[in-house]
Amino acid sequence: MQILKISYDSELFNNYDKVACSLTMKIGTKVIVADNSLYKLATVIDVLEENDPLYNTTFVRVATARDLEQNKRNLTESGDVLLYAQDKANNLGLEMRFISSFYTLDRKQLFISYVADSRVDFRELAKVLAQKYKTRIELRQIGVRDRARKVGGLGPCGLFLCCNQFLTEFASVSINMAKNQFLALNPSKINGLCGRLLCCLNYEDDVYTELKKNLPNIGNLVETSEGLGKVIEVNVFNKTYKVETKNKGVVELKVNE
Repeated sequence: MQILKISYDSELFNNYDKVACSLTMKIGTKVIVADNSLYKLATVIDVLEENDPLYNTTFVRVATARDLEQNKRNLTESGDVLLYAQDKANNLGLEMRFISSFYTLDRKQLFISYVADSRVDFRELAKVLAQKYKTRIELRQIGVRDRARKVGGLGPCGLFLCCNQFLTEFASVSINMAKNQFLALNPSKINGLCGRLLCCLNYEDDVYTELKKNLPNIGNLVETSEGLGKVIEVNVFNKTYKVETKNKGVVELKVNE
């Protein structure tokens, strides 16, 4: 028995999943899995240990040429769904911006994601879409971070957005992380394209916390050989800090580890 980590070819949320399989699979193999009786196309991206936790996903079969062709048609028609849904929402006066859509492989359900500034009563729109596409419709409101992950773009570092490339879930990010890393609290510098705090503030926060051990905080009053002074600058990498004293001006001290 193999435990496969899979990536869905068309999905709005939880793009990664795990599934048990009695066959020997290679990374890159296209497979069909069932989630709540809905068939989805996925790609094997890793083989895991058997004791890894599982989700309610069932392996169905290795994808056939017919499956791949059906998925190709679904993807093509999903683009038309967005245009139609946006047009009908505008006609109904609904403040919605549609981001993505996809059919399950068996076309039993059509998922459509959108962003909105507030809750939207889309019941009438759902009826219109169901009459048009003759399948079960699920409209999902997503947040600005999910939108950025789906649409993609370039971050302030010049690289593609982390959430669009490799992040599988959003970790909690706080303004204290920016303070901990001595970053200017300027929204244009510490916010991402989604308007929320940069996910990458999480990457080095533990490192800064460790480096700052035994170092005083900026603003602290410390005793030096030149008398009492106020800490005005800290260099965590050199383990030094600068203190402004009344008589000798600014002096630089080093932490003895």
